[in-house]
Amino acid sequence: MAVLEKAPQRVPGRPALRARGVSLVWRPRYVVVLAIGIAALVLGMAANIGRGEYPISVPDVLAVLLGGGDSGQQFIILELRLPRSLTGALVGGALAVAGAITQSIARNPLASPDMIGLTAGASAAAVFVIVLGGGFGAVGGFLAAAGLPMAALIGGLLTAFLIYGLAWRRGVHGFRLVLVGIGLQAMLLAIVHWLLVVAEVFEAARAYVWLNGSLNARGWEHVVPVSIALAVLLPAAFLLAHVLGALQYGDDTARGLGVPVNRARSLLLLVAVGLASVATASAGPIAFVALVAPQIAQRLVGGARPPIGMSLVVGAALTVIADVVARTAFGATELPVGIVTAVLGAPYLLYLLARYGREARA
Repeated sequence: MAVLEKAPQRVPGRPALRARGVSLVWRPRYVVVLAIGIAALVLGMAANIGRGEYPISVPDVLAVLLGGGDSGQQFIILELRLPRSLTGALVGGALAVAGAITQSIARNPLASPDMIGLTAGASAAAVFVIVLGGGFGAVGGFLAAAGLPMAALIGGLLTAFLIYGLAWRRGVHGFRLVLVGIGLQAMLLAIVHWLLVVAEVFEAARAYVWLNGSLNARGWEHVVPVSIALAVLLPAAFLLAHVLGALQYGDDTARGLGVPVNRARSLLLLVAVGLASVATASAGPIAFVALVAPQIAQRLVGGARPPIGMSLVVGAALTVIADVVARTAFGATELPVGIVTAVLGAPYLLYLLARYGREARA
């Protein structure tokens, strides 16, 4: 394997590492912040795993994860509690990467999968299955046979294709994509509310828990699908990340740099839709993670657009820590993790709206 060598510095403050066609910019701030984010994620997962009727300290949890501990601790941690925290980390990371891609494509920090209707489509399909099951003709029978997670995934993908088709005018412009997504989201949320009105009490209660985004009772069967999705889609996101750098300067500039704009944008949207749909199918629509995590990552490391890798770590840590708060803040009463992320994310959304309002008036 070729070793990157430090090349002569051409831009002050941005030394380059090059070897046989591979070139990287050395960013010590990025490395330091990434290491701190990974440490926060590991400690958050250890604290989350240690909570329960049989409390386990953070050092003991870390010892078991590294191969130590007795058989009882290994069973409790590895079989019963680790899947919940792992699902939270993977789902949060997937939502954050999907948000980073959509915000970069639209060049708008408000453009995240849960703001342009992608998670609303998954929610509508899931609530449809919970409330009506197989009792709504061939469509209801097909979704019921597919199961709740698969129905949510199908709903998210169909919504994405519908948004893309309605927004297409010899290409997809970011602003038009956001407007179409917001309009379609309003329609899908109206369908969800109608389903809740006609639902029986126990069906409505089950649907409300799912709509708030919950990590309760998550097992390895929830970890596997989102792990596979990340293993397939995350490398594609990193490979296409250089295109995002060109798209942020506008379509004409990107074409001038040799980027096939429409094809690149379609592939990136497909990656984002896949990540957001699988994450929503695994844990429900956990609000605001896709909106907030990429913006936090961008401000931590600097740069002109949300970074993919740092967004992944911030989204995972944010979701796991929010789950710890949801399980701790009210004693024995546990809240769905989506309520905590909504409480944290809603003020940030208001801040963004106020900031852009001031910039528009200036």
